[in-house]
Amino acid sequence: MEEFKALWAENIDAKVETTVRTFNEEDLPDGEVLIEVHYSSVNYKDGLAGTNPKSGVIRNYPMILGIDLSGVVVESLDPTFQAGDKVIVTGYGLGVSHFGGFSQYARVPAAWVVPLPEGLSLREAMIFGTAGYTAAESVDALEKQGIQPRMGNVLVTGASGGVGGMAIAMLKRLGYTVEAVSRKKADCTDYLKKGLGAEAVLHPDEVALEKKRPLAQQRWAAIVDPVGGPMLPDLLAQLHYGGCMALSGNAGGIAFEATVLPFILRGVKLVGIDSVSHPYAERIKLWGRMASDLKPENLDLLVEQEITLEDLPVAFEKIMEGKMHGRTLVKVKQGI
Repeated sequence: MEEFKALWAENIDAKVETTVRTFNEEDLPDGEVLIEVHYSSVNYKDGLAGTNPKSGVIRNYPMILGIDLSGVVVESLDPTFQAGDKVIVTGYGLGVSHFGGFSQYARVPAAWVVPLPEGLSLREAMIFGTAGYTAAESVDALEKQGIQPRMGNVLVTGASGGVGGMAIAMLKRLGYTVEAVSRKKADCTDYLKKGLGAEAVLHPDEVALEKKRPLAQQRWAAIVDPVGGPMLPDLLAQLHYGGCMALSGNAGGIAFEATVLPFILRGVKLVGIDSVSHPYAERIKLWGRMASDLKPENLDLLVEQEITLEDLPVAFEKIMEGKMHGRTLVKVKQGI
């Protein structure tokens, strides 16, 4: 292998500094599968890792960032994979405790590698990326709790972000009526309604309770929430009897105050979504669904921009400032 480029992040004087550096194969960590990376994407977690050394995402800098990748196997010590196989890696320690996907080559444990399912290209897999996988896991969790389109509308918070937008498009594909919540309502209504299929777009003020109480008017059969934080009790209070919330994020904060009443008087369920350590067998099934019934017909509409490794520092700042909507695709391998 010739020298290759990757985005290197260092903690210098309590500030993350990123540079595109040249590496050799021997610089890569241990793993059974060597992959030539074609695409990656920018997630909120990447933004944290690339801008805030105190975020807790990266415990030990320096690090090659990037929590997901798609590409082609170059070498494999595991018989499950052969040179030339197209594969996906998301979650586990990728880009957090193990060199990640913002790199022209990556070497990872075979147990992390998912074969690219029929019906997806490597590019499409990274339009989904970790954000899309989290959205798919959220939708799947609602279905496992018995939520069906006939039961009522589904609310999606953080709708202009990657997870929220993907969830809207997936739910629409499955026949659900979706209401989207976004602080960027004024700017994103056309994108969310005409592009992704939301029935209505609401500002967070329109879903917050004027008077805080544990139970309120029942508005939604289910909620996909990648935001978290203090809004959570208001949302739980407005779920239908037997409703369910799939919670996957903490951009709004990690703490909230609530009572047991929605759970014991309305039988609502709060399901946590962990895309990092989701069991491998479930991961295979879910990527299969993302290539079929969960694949939005308008998948490309979710791409806000396509960038290179050199553009990543600006993208990190943009996502942390809340100025990014949809997905930022990283074209790692040029000429494809």
